[in-house]
Amino acid sequence: MPVEEFVAGWISGAAGLILGHPLDTVKVRLQTQNVYRGIVDCVIKTYQRESVLGFFKGMSFPICSVAVVNSVLFGTYSNSLLLLSSTSHQDRKAQPPNYGHIFVAGSIAGFVQAYCLAPFDLIKVRLQNQTEPRARPGVAPSHYRGPLHCARTILREEGPRGLFRGAWALVLRDTPSLGLYFLTYEGLSWWLTSDGKERGSATMLVAGGFAGIISWVVATPLDVVKARMQMDGLKQQEYRGLLDCMVSSARQEGPGVFFRGLTLNSARAFPVNAVTFFSYEHLLRFLS
Repeated sequence: MPVEEFVAGWISGAAGLILGHPLDTVKVRLQTQNVYRGIVDCVIKTYQRESVLGFFKGMSFPICSVAVVNSVLFGTYSNSLLLLSSTSHQDRKAQPPNYGHIFVAGSIAGFVQAYCLAPFDLIKVRLQNQTEPRARPGVAPSHYRGPLHCARTILREEGPRGLFRGAWALVLRDTPSLGLYFLTYEGLSWWLTSDGKERGSATMLVAGGFAGIISWVVATPLDVVKARMQMDGLKQQEYRGLLDCMVSSARQEGPGVFFRGLTLNSARAFPVNAVTFFSYEHLLRFLS
């Protein structure tokens, strides 16, 4: 089982995370808080209340955990594809891809990653939704003082299951969308380099960017549900489950609620995933 896939996934995931986290914070707040009139209003209010640091809330924990999550995603994908097609990463570049194998391997990777990601993502979302500025003399501190305090508080107030709140929505979001993610990347890469040459940097960037956009268009409705369920229980439990969250959200805010954050997801997806795949491919070459 190639270790290089896991190492390259870890480093490339960290690069993408740093690039996309500020827009991710805005997206999460728009999905879970009905106090903003739109993207610009959310950006302005976040900056006014919390300065630039407000856009980076909750990033320290994902940076540490991305070693696990992204290496699991890319490592599981590559090794699943190796089992399905009996071809290595280098061999796949010299022959037409089997799109069925790619989609299945990507879906397996999405399913496995989702359960590894669930507690880390929950803590990230809770921290991103804290809109209070950093504690100052005479100002009450935020509910959570940091990622570890957040984890301890959730365990104490909601029990071990609290760390997996929204996990089913995450699984349903990532399983098909990551299958489509890898399918788009491999398909576009092959089409852009159909003359049999090695993938160039431009190919990696373009294919990675479009793979990110397409997967997020599919994932956004369940991303909204996931974020709302993760915030549920912070003060009082509002939803009885995933289906109840979907029905309640649609009844109260209309079907358009499930596409809240789509513009930001798409805008963030291209540069983040272009950099992620670019870093991943070049790291694999270096490590191999």
